[in-house]
Amino acid sequence: EVQLMESGGDLVQAGGSLRLSCAVSKSSGDDYCLGWFRQAPGKEREGVAHIDSNGLTKYADSVKGRFTISKDNVENTLSLQMNSLKPEDTAMYYCAADSEKPIYCSFRPSQYHYWGQGTQVTVSS
Repeated sequence: EVQLMESGGDLVQAGGSLRLSCAVSKSSGDDYCLGWFRQAPGKEREGVAHIDSNGLTKYADSVKGRFTISKDNVENTLSLQMNSLKPEDTAMYYCAADSEKPIYCSFRPSQYHYWGQGTQVTVSS
């Protein structure tokens, strides 16, 4: 079982930056997908960014050019650098893992078997 714990959420003004971190309890193995998702009140959970074991990344159109996902394989930490934040980025942010040798990564929440408890990001206008 993989355990995930997010940190770094905060209240920030529009245009500001935040860096979210997700501690991964054990090595993700050779084949994996790690992703960041977010959920705003009254809305469905949506994918923000994901990274695979080869370092290939993909971003939602709404965050492309502003957010960067990365993974530290030594520290087993997943990060999300968020710049130029907008009020519409306000949400609970979750990291998630699929460590069962996925063929490809996606933004489907059902693909991911392990989830953190979430960290709140609030962007004021």
